[in-house]
Amino acid sequence: MELISVLKYEGDNNVFVYRHPKEDFNLGTQLIVHESQEALFFCDGRALDLFGAGRYTLETQNIPLLREVVKLGTGGENVFHSEVYFINMTTQMGIKWGTDSKVRLFDPASGLHIEIGASGNFNLRVNDSRKLILKIVGTTDGLLQNEMLGEGTAYGTGKFKALVMNKVKSCLARVIKEENINILEIDAYLDVLSEKLRTIINETLDEYGLVMPEFYVTSVMTPDDDPNFKRLKQQFADKTLKVREEEIRRAEAEAAQGRKIVEAQTAAQLKMVGAQGEAEATKIKAAAEAEAYKMQAFAEAEEMKAKGYTYQQETARKVGMEAMQNGITGGSGGTGGGLGDIAGLGVTLGAMGGVINMTKDALNPIMDNSAQVGAGFGAVVQGEVPDGWKCPDCGKTGITTNFCPDCGAKKPVPEKGWDCECGTKDILSAFCPNCGKKRPQSGSWDCECGTKGITSSFCPNCGKKRGE
Repeated sequence: MELISVLKYEGDNNVFVYRHPKEDFNLGTQLIVHESQEALFFCDGRALDLFGAGRYTLETQNIPLLREVVKLGTGGENVFHSEVYFINMTTQMGIKWGTDSKVRLFDPASGLHIEIGASGNFNLRVNDSRKLILKIVGTTDGLLQNEMLGEGTAYGTGKFKALVMNKVKSCLARVIKEENINILEIDAYLDVLSEKLRTIINETLDEYGLVMPEFYVTSVMTPDDDPNFKRLKQQFADKTLKVREEEIRRAEAEAAQGRKIVEAQTAAQLKMVGAQGEAEATKIKAAAEAEAYKMQAFAEAEEMKAKGYTYQQETARKVGMEAMQNGITGGSGGTGGGLGDIAGLGVTLGAMGGVINMTKDALNPIMDNSAQVGAGFGAVVQGEVPDGWKCPDCGKTGITTNFCPDCGAKKPVPEKGWDCECGTKDILSAFCPNCGKKRPQSGSWDCECGTKGITSSFCPNCGKKRGE
């Protein structure tokens, strides 16, 4: 009798379970288990200890469960019936599968029934050696891959053919419905189908000590010749086109709206730029005219200075020339004659002094004279006696005619004065005698920026258009 044996298995990878032919070996037998294997020890028909990778000496110290079964004998004789099964723990790759008949599918979107098929491959390995041997292997010599799933066909003829096919056929339509997958777009959801079916199938395989680490649905066969399927594709195409057309219309409307907004903003900006340019041009023109007028005034002043006469004398000369041009002869008559006209012209001397835009100090003599003349006329108007009026030239009183009978001066007409911002009131001249501000023209307007008495269409200070 062989006292010590060596038990090991080095065979084909297509073998799931291998039963070692040596039985009833003695204690002290050497057991060698490779990294990709597990070994299950049986004693008297009972599955006892499970060994992983390594080298073991079969003794009661290494087989704890054996202690309860048998007592050591004497003389090295066998006192129990023993067996060892080697289980291949590697993953079996690329096992093909496919439905042997069509799966009926109801499409809720169209209300049509269609039939589909599916195929693919999966990987398989053992995850519980005890379950696999006790529920599938039993007392046989082992278990091969083609016995499990068949060999040479996509559908297989093995023990798990019905299990895998029934799970796929019963769950394929349900998964498509639960995941709301459009059958016409199903190729984009093969990964979803694969994962869902793998989980469902593994729940059953676990009872047999097996697991599918990967399960792939590589294709779904659609009935292209089925009239219902053709109608379904047409409905989907029409819907897709309508949705696309609506998206195009929406994009065009949004683009048109954006274009109008940009055009309106551009027009507003151009209008603002034009208004600012016009206002700036008006401001520049006004400044140029004022500067030119000022230069002319200074030139006239220098000319008068060089000729040796004063501004008052030049003004008197101009008044005389104006009187001569208008036919004022200076004779006396029943109607008053030219002396009254000359006196009337004298009243405006103060106003004429401000036109040349000279400094206040240069205008003071003329302003004083004009103020005295204006004050004299005001006194006459305000102090007019009931019997007549007082001549401002010769002093004659009680005059009831339009001209003075002594000097021919014309009866003064009260002029409506204006009020200046500095506080001076009832001013009769064109410029304020106190601050020199020009009399505001009729039809002028005030801007919100504070500029007053504007006569142009745009404010020369801020460019704001009149009336805005």
